[in-house]
Amino acid sequence: MPVLRSIVHMDLDTFFVSCERLLDSRLLGRPILIGGTSDRGVVASCSYEARRYGIHSAMPMKMAKERCPEAVVIKGNSATYSKYSRMVTDIISEAVPLYEKSSIDEFYIDFTGMDRFFGAFNYASELRQRILRETGLPISFGFSQNKTVSKIATGEAKPNNQLHVDIGAERDFLAPLSIRKIPMVGIKTYQSLCNLGVRKIKTIQEMPIEMMQSALGENGVSIWKKAQGVDDSPVEQYSERKSISKERTFDQDTIDMVMLRGILVAMVENMALQLRRENKLTGCVTVKIRYADFQTQTLQKSIPYTAADHDLFPIAKDLFERIFQRRILIRLIGLKYSALVSGNHQLSLFDESIDYASLYRSLDHIRNRYGDRAVMRAIGMDASRMD
Repeated sequence: MPVLRSIVHMDLDTFFVSCERLLDSRLLGRPILIGGTSDRGVVASCSYEARRYGIHSAMPMKMAKERCPEAVVIKGNSATYSKYSRMVTDIISEAVPLYEKSSIDEFYIDFTGMDRFFGAFNYASELRQRILRETGLPISFGFSQNKTVSKIATGEAKPNNQLHVDIGAERDFLAPLSIRKIPMVGIKTYQSLCNLGVRKIKTIQEMPIEMMQSALGENGVSIWKKAQGVDDSPVEQYSERKSISKERTFDQDTIDMVMLRGILVAMVENMALQLRRENKLTGCVTVKIRYADFQTQTLQKSIPYTAADHDLFPIAKDLFERIFQRRILIRLIGLKYSALVSGNHQLSLFDESIDYASLYRSLDHIRNRYGDRAVMRAIGMDASRMD
């Protein structure tokens, strides 16, 4: 007999907006747009008051301001949002046995087995109230026996509320909702299903699984199962120690600063590409050096979550220059990104000097097609040839 699970999905409501309102109470109740403040910028987040005008994230800022001229436009501060995200993470990590931080503002929590001690739903409610009380951030959650239904329930509970979907009621809960509510249904898949006359989850529930497979392949099978309220995916334990790293040991010990900086740049660039491929952001950078006498030193810095080269370069360079104090030959240099969370480099939407989101999409497309070294910074080229 399968174990009945108790899974909670928690999501901080309009997270960037809520952080800004904590800093400035005059923003309460007003339509807020966060992102690039010029006409060529993009909306990273918006308040519920702004959404009433049809505004949504990723919309061009110019269009958003035309729809709601009275909106307050804020460039945004990734360091502030990372700080509040960590505050919420610390509260959750102290209170629950198993949780997954799926993005900067989303969490899955597994309360399975806790009903034998106290009501899991009541405990989740108390945890939500504690987050509200200690951070001031509004947060919603959905409670069910799997991740998909809980995530959809969170969306239905918003703003700043909670919703419990009883065991056995999953299909009935999902049936009247739009297929767009299913987490893995993006715009293209939604359009494809609409072309087939499928707009409500109930329609998918009544379709043979073979029909969905014929229309969308294996993706269609996954969508069909989720529409039935079936999802066996586990809550994966979140750990700040989760990381990616790279080291270079030299054939001959060196103090060639041009070469060392070039190698560091190549590492930063290659590992940032790896982050974006895995849809990850890093919240901590560590630089390591080992001297010719085998003494090893490391230095790390917590940073706003990012996967963007231009954010990571100056941090790695500063750490290296701070740690390299002995001025003797170096045997090894290393770089590590840790405190990883799921997400993309959306925080770069606040920077308008260059359209970094488009730049990285283009660079990554070229690298995926022609190889990781097809495009790279000049300073790192000689270093990469030594690999």
